[in-house]
Amino acid sequence: QVQLVESGGGSVQAGGSLRLSCAASGYTYSRSYMGWFRQAPGKEREGIACINDNGDYTYYADSVKGRVTISRDNVKNTLDLQMNSLKPEDTAMYYCAARTRRIGCGLGADLYDVWGQGTQVTVSS
Repeated sequence: QVQLVESGGGSVQAGGSLRLSCAASGYTYSRSYMGWFRQAPGKEREGIACINDNGDYTYYADSVKGRVTISRDNVKNTLDLQMNSLKPEDTAMYYCAARTRRIGCGLGADLYDVWGQGTQVTVSS
C-alpha cells in the first residue's frame, strides 16, 4: 500500500521555525520526485517546493524562496521541509506528494499521484 504520512505541524509565532516530515512507504521512494504543497482555507492548493529523486535538484515557489528548504533521505524514505522566518500567511494545511509514474520537478498539483493526509501549520502574529 502506497502511503505518505506527514508530521511536524503545529502553532508558532511569526518569525519562528518548523520542520515538517513525511514518511513514505509501499513503493520505491528513491525513484520518485517529491513535492510539498499547502492549502489555506478558501484558497487553491499551492506547490511550494519539489526535489528530484536523488536530492541534488530542488525548486521553490517565490512565496517561500529563501525561507524553506526541502530535503530527502532515501535510506530512511523520508522527506523534510525546514521552514524559517514563518509569516501568518504561511498558515495552511501542508501536504507532501509523490510523483511515482513520471520524472520531473514541478509545482503543479496535477503532476503528483500520491498524497499524504496533511499536517496543519498555524502562524500567529
